[in-house]
Amino acid sequence: MIRVTDEIFIDESEVQEEFTRSGGPGGQHANKVSTAVHIRFDIARSKLPYDVKERLIRLGANSVTEEGILIISAREFRKREMNRTTALAKLLGLIKKAAQRPKKRFKTKPSRAAKEKRVVEKKVRGRTKKTRTKVTGDE
Repeated sequence: MIRVTDEIFIDESEVQEEFTRSGGPGGQHANKVSTAVHIRFDIARSKLPYDVKERLIRLGANSVTEEGILIISAREFRKREMNRTTALAKLLGLIKKAAQRPKKRFKTKPSRAAKEKRVVEKKVRGRTKKTRTKVTGDE
């Protein structure tokens, strides 16, 4: 079991890893070793709470397939284990972010002073524009 928050745990069997060859420089060694990792997490079948699942799908919008599988890849390092750790950290970070309930927004109204200030500024601006004269073509 992988602990995400105090209340949320995910089973290690819910996370599938696939190692592939990583692109970029590295010489002969890069062509032989599969160091890049793709982590697949099936959001729909996971044991996460429903609201967390919805927020997770929204957060990972471009990385979620039509079937509801979140795919995270990591290829920054030349070592497989470091890429694996990085990808898992990305997944846990996304789930932690999805676990936080968004704050409700309360409607606010501008204060009386703010309304009066706005009206005064409009009047000043209007007077400034009124004092401008039209330029005629005769010189």
